Amino acid sequence: MMRSASFALAWVVSLMLAAAPLAAAPTAGAQRDPELKAVVGKAIQQAECFTDHYDSAVWYKMMEPKLRKRIKDRDERMELLKLVFCEAHRKGEVRLPPGLVMAVIHVESGFNRWAVSSAGAVGLMQVMPFWPEQMGMKRYELSRMSPNIQMGCAILRHYLKRENYNVARALQRYNGSLGRRDYSDMIISSWSRWNGADDLGLAKSAQPLRPKAY
Repeated sequence: MMRSASFALAWVVSLMLAAAPLAAAPTAGAQRDPELKAVVGKAIQQAECFTDHYDSAVWYKMMEPKLRKRIKDRDERMELLKLVFCEAHRKGEVRLPPGLVMAVIHVESGFNRWAVSSAGAVGLMQVMPFWPEQMGMKRYELSRMSPNIQMGCAILRHYLKRENYNVARALQRYNGSLGRRDYSDMIISSWSRWNGADDLGLAKSAQPLRPKAY
């Protein structure tokens, strides 16, 4: 029994270590802005879903087939799509293009929630592991889809506001590579593959802003 448990643990660890993100991981200094603590905390406390039924149905129909090769389990695909759509349209916040969130996940982790970078960033959106500790959580919880996407979207939204909706600069801050375009260009290129439903929810959004790419 102990041998079996040890094998299972080793298998999980190997999955995490083998999951090399497609892009350079956030540097050790990334995502450490002091004001982010309140932003991330609010995102975790308000984890409700505010989607419109029609819009969410269109979102699932357009995006689910694109994920089939990347996430084999249907329930996991649908859960990820729900979380991305809900966080992108979080009530009372500036709307994120959901396709941009998908692009960040695609480049950062390849949709592998077990991904761990050389800098220690974890999960789908490669969130730095000091955030769970700041929120009174355990580090392993970053491998769960919900807190990872909530934190990642909160951080991305914060940097978009800070950079006056210049997507390239916000992405560079997210990654800790401000002033270098390689990372942001990769995300923006991937965005074009996932933006089919980015206009959903615009009519109902309190702040329907579309960030500038440059």
